[in-house]
Amino acid sequence: MLELIRKTRIGCAALLAAGLMMTAASPSQAAVGGVRIHLTKAGFIFGATGGNGVLRFRGRAYPLSIGGLSAGTIGVASADLAGRAYNLRRVADIAGTYTAMSGSVAIGAGAKAMRLQNANGVVLELQGPQAGLEVSASLSGMGISLP
Repeated sequence: MLELIRKTRIGCAALLAAGLMMTAASPSQAAVGGVRIHLTKAGFIFGATGGNGVLRFRGRAYPLSIGGLSAGTIGVASADLAGRAYNLRRVADIAGTYTAMSGSVAIGAGAKAMRLQNANGVVLELQGPQAGLEVSASLSGMGISLP
């Protein structure tokens, strides 16, 4: 009986080790891309955002078109943001609607940071300088498309 238990433990350990090696050896399908975008936001209670950008993914550059609406914005501001797009399986995954609740105050120049996610599971982490006059405590949606 003890011999059977010992062999079962060895067999389980071998299966576990083989499974871990297969998991470690197979690359994840999701990848990371670099993103640069320029946004301009204007509004009085309700606001609009527009802009463009570039996704760098697997050695190629893809243009991005950006638009969106927000509620709770007063002023005009623009931002040049750069960062990463996580969980990309293919280029088209970056397209979609990103939602966020945010708050910011910009008088003259400042910094902006954003963390957004779309329905495809893509997470954007962006940061960079912002210029203008804006007071915002808003719920916003930003759409990104590939032209």
